[in-house]
Amino acid sequence: KRLPINKLKIDRAFVKDLPHSADDLAIAQAIISLSHSLELTVVAEGIETDQQRHALVAHKCDYLQGFLISRPVSAQDVVAFFGDRPRGGRATRRAIIGA
Repeated sequence: KRLPINKLKIDRAFVKDLPHSADDLAIAQAIISLSHSLELTVVAEGIETDQQRHALVAHKCDYLQGFLISRPVSAQDVVAFFGDRPRGGRATRRAIIGA
């Protein structure tokens, strides 16, 4: 009944046709809803368009990952980027998801 996890990721296969695929949107909504009911954080991967971002943010996806947000960066660049920002604050989260 309880898995030893605290995050669930929505695979890019369900993201790539958002928001135009009603089936993919329904699957993403269900994953987000179920995850939040189980107090899990949701990460969607493969975000490449503003339409995908808007669809997932509208359904309260917690975090977005993909080329729209950032191209791959080195560990040093990540540390440098977040070094001067407050940890865990809403401003940091908004910067990550681009909301």
